[in-house]
Amino acid sequence: MLPPTNLRYHILAVLGLLASTVPFSTFGQEAAGQQTENQATSEALPEVVISAPKLGKDLLKLPLSATITTGEVIDQNALRTVKDAAQYSPNTYFSEFSARKLSSPRFRGLFGSPNNPGVTTYYDGVPQFNGNSSSLELLDVEQIDFVRGPAGALFGRNTVGGLVNVTSRRPSLDSFEGEFETTFGSYNLYDVRGRVSGPLVKDQLGFSFAGGHNERDGYTENTLTGHDLDNRSSSFGKAQFLWAPSEKLEVRFILAGETADDGDYGLSDLGGLRRDPRKSARDFEGYTSRDVLLPTLQVTYHAKAFDFTSTTGFVWWDTEDKTDLDYSAGPIPAVGFPGGLPSFLVRYNHEQQTTWTQEFRFSNPLDKPVVLSETATLAWQAGLFLFHQQYDQQTVQDAAALGGGFIPANTTRTNTGLTDMGIGAYLQSTLTLWEKLNLTAGVRWDYEDKEADLRTNRTPVAVPFLPNINSSKSLTNSYSQITPQAAISYDITPDTLAYFSFAGGYKAGGFNTAANDGIESYDEEKSWNYELGLKGRAMEDRLSYNLALFYTDWTDLQLNTPSANSPAQFDITNAGSASSKGIELGLNFRPVNGWDLFGSAGWQDVKFQSGSTDGGTDISGNKVPFTPDYTVTVGSQFSWNVGRGYSAYVRGDVQFIGAFDYDSINGAGQDAYTLANFRVGVRHQSWFIEGFVNNAFDTEYVPMAIPFGGGVAPSGYLGESGAPITFGVRVGVKF
Repeated sequence: MLPPTNLRYHILAVLGLLASTVPFSTFGQEAAGQQTENQATSEALPEVVISAPKLGKDLLKLPLSATITTGEVIDQNALRTVKDAAQYSPNTYFSEFSARKLSSPRFRGLFGSPNNPGVTTYYDGVPQFNGNSSSLELLDVEQIDFVRGPAGALFGRNTVGGLVNVTSRRPSLDSFEGEFETTFGSYNLYDVRGRVSGPLVKDQLGFSFAGGHNERDGYTENTLTGHDLDNRSSSFGKAQFLWAPSEKLEVRFILAGETADDGDYGLSDLGGLRRDPRKSARDFEGYTSRDVLLPTLQVTYHAKAFDFTSTTGFVWWDTEDKTDLDYSAGPIPAVGFPGGLPSFLVRYNHEQQTTWTQEFRFSNPLDKPVVLSETATLAWQAGLFLFHQQYDQQTVQDAAALGGGFIPANTTRTNTGLTDMGIGAYLQSTLTLWEKLNLTAGVRWDYEDKEADLRTNRTPVAVPFLPNINSSKSLTNSYSQITPQAAISYDITPDTLAYFSFAGGYKAGGFNTAANDGIESYDEEKSWNYELGLKGRAMEDRLSYNLALFYTDWTDLQLNTPSANSPAQFDITNAGSASSKGIELGLNFRPVNGWDLFGSAGWQDVKFQSGSTDGGTDISGNKVPFTPDYTVTVGSQFSWNVGRGYSAYVRGDVQFIGAFDYDSINGAGQDAYTLANFRVGVRHQSWFIEGFVNNAFDTEYVPMAIPFGGGVAPSGYLGESGAPITFGVRVGVKF
């Protein structure tokens, strides 16, 4: 059994502290239309500074591919999760169940398992080593960076595909400000959230508190009982303190927490969902819950010759779920049984993880590179990254006797303990010649040491003379790798940059969570990414653009594959090699004050070059799962003054997602589909009200499906329907 935890108690205590602040203040939400005040003086698009590479530079001046979703866009569109914000990033797809604990981002087809992500999500510089803590409510967020391609010489832990960096809004040091908003919508949607920030000691010590709660009914109906299955409810909060006693020193403490009590998964047979979306027949209705707590300490010191940053992070999370594993109330098809066999299969799963990370980084002072000569300067940064994590999982899977004992009842239990500790060191420098030519070189070294305690027990009940199946293994392994990075860029004009880059990515091997013979462990994974790009501004800074061509060679791909021993177990195996090639384009255009046009487009071809499944099926030439042929998002926002301090606005976003497959054998997939979201509202100086509709044309689609054997799913796959059309009203005030 996992040790008892009081994590939820601490989270609720934090949320209670935040909630106690709310009634004494008045809040507001910045929404679409606010920007018209800034546009009155200039039609130029604002400069977007990327935070992820820790260089503090305009994105259009860096030789890499990234998409920045600003806090303004997050507010304007009421984006609630990282997945919502990712729609503006080309060749990006999040394979997620409706249960918030499972999230797997994919950039250009590169991905990983929840326990070993290939695209790492960071919250305020702290990496999330597991998908269970990577998708949190976006609360008090300044911006999100989606960096496509390896960035090991720049940031924290190494990755093969890229990173997502979520940065919190800084507390105010000079004046008090606040916001409050509430949303009501279809499926009994209710969302309330707010924040307050201000100085405790003017210009030296500031604070901010933010918190909220949301809930909705489920989208999936249990046809056996008439109940909704996948209802959602969560509370969340964030507290920050910022101390800046001088221009040289800054200390920032961030404490974020979230607790969720949700319904079951919305899973059902894929074929049934195609015929009758969002329907499932269950003889057992389960639940999913998750608690997350993330304290972070950042210390920044500006010396004369260098800048120093220390980021210390702790991540504690605990999840629990119980579900009807056969996801049905009907019989399982079986040879010799025309009516099938009655089914009853329930799975209990409890996971928890504690992670400590520490990063030290030194760099040249911001905007003060080392002057080598009249025509040459050098910018540099070096870092050291340390971590330790402990992951524990317990599962209990009960199967009732079937066919009058023809198939025995049994209980399968697993107990898993994984310990991982590691160190990484990185160095990068950029030589600038004649203020036009930039030569960048970087290198990274990683070392990880892993231990696993794996125990599996299967007890047949209905046939007592059959022996128990027991397995207990203690395993250790270590991994190390050196990865390089290089780029050359040239300022064709002051507003146009061309570049070529090369970067190596790396992900250590590890252990699976069940002691299945022959597949207890998997090997390390590597990627080599080549990129050619052009980016810049035009039309007096009213148009910004970026274009990238890329090719990625991906070896020893770590692939989640269904276990032959359990319909609910997925093991990581090294499936072979793959390649990813494609093109990406991003545009932002402001024709006139108050009118913005924006869009992104990506095309990718991601295929296995070699490899096979555990069953021996050759997958060479197959598409890598969950890699849409294309992703395109186009949108427009228009706002205008209507007099007496009032402004009106309308915004629309349309997302086109190409076809993709659900698994490596390409046995089933989702056809191309389109999602459209619209909102319209009115704003005054201190309040706003708006109406919205998401998935406006009620597109039917199944964004997530998994192979599921054993005759449980007639189609061979279980899936979840995408969210239906939803609509509502959002109201906010501010001070």
